[in-house]
Amino acid sequence: MELIKGADVRKELLNRIREESEALPCAPKLVMVRLGEDPSDLAYENNARKLAEKLGIRTETVTAPREITHEDFMELFRGVNEDPDTDGILLFRPLPKTIKEDDVMRVLDPVKDVDCISPKNLADLFAGKTVHGPCTAEAVMEMLHYAGINPEGKRATVIGRSMVVGKPLAMMLMKENATVTVCHRKTVDTPGVAREAELLFVCVGEPEMVDGTYVKDGAAVFDVGINVNESGEIVGDCLLASVSEKASLLTPVPGGVGAVTTAVLMHHVVLNARKRRGLDG
Repeated sequence: MELIKGADVRKELLNRIREESEALPCAPKLVMVRLGEDPSDLAYENNARKLAEKLGIRTETVTAPREITHEDFMELFRGVNEDPDTDGILLFRPLPKTIKEDDVMRVLDPVKDVDCISPKNLADLFAGKTVHGPCTAEAVMEMLHYAGINPEGKRATVIGRSMVVGKPLAMMLMKENATVTVCHRKTVDTPGVAREAELLFVCVGEPEMVDGTYVKDGAAVFDVGINVNESGEIVGDCLLASVSEKASLLTPVPGGVGAVTTAVLMHHVVLNARKRRGLDG
């Protein structure tokens, strides 16, 4: 069995980012909008800032307490969105229930959207038009391509249907002509359905839920989950030892898809900057 490590994919993507940045007249700028002090948000923000510095991408963080009113947040967000110096906006979610997320998404400029959450970009994604998808879903596709796998004509099963990974990933696979099945908590006999897949993508957020009984012999398995188990260890959605007995290829956790996601974010910032300056049509 082959392990596809995120570090290898990330290195190749970073080289591409550097090449695409060369034609820009100034360093692109990413603004991260965060409410509160959630540890996972802070960790992601810190990692993003460090990588941006290495790539020459400017970053700024706009923060507010989670108790902020909807009206005050909309005013703050409009200010970020209308800044002509900003090329990418990353909004940490979920937002507090007091804020109407749909209103925020409608305000977000599609050309500054780095995580495919604006209505136009989502519509383009589901219509099969050329647009970058959510960072995590696109990180999976980067790993798929790095592994030299052409999904055309292959049976692919996605376990999980969130708008963050599952649904957009299914759309991206269909765009490349895979035959896609999406499983979820109401699916009857998910292991049986999954065993039909040549390509299996697991994004349910349940630690080590998927074992070898879900895997067709020789299948390529992409584990998108990042969880903390009862022992405090970071694990994926797949039970590594069991899945390894069946799979021909597997992405590890940690060190797999998660290692590529931040690089994809930076790529989107650069692509947005190029588009806003008329360098890509």
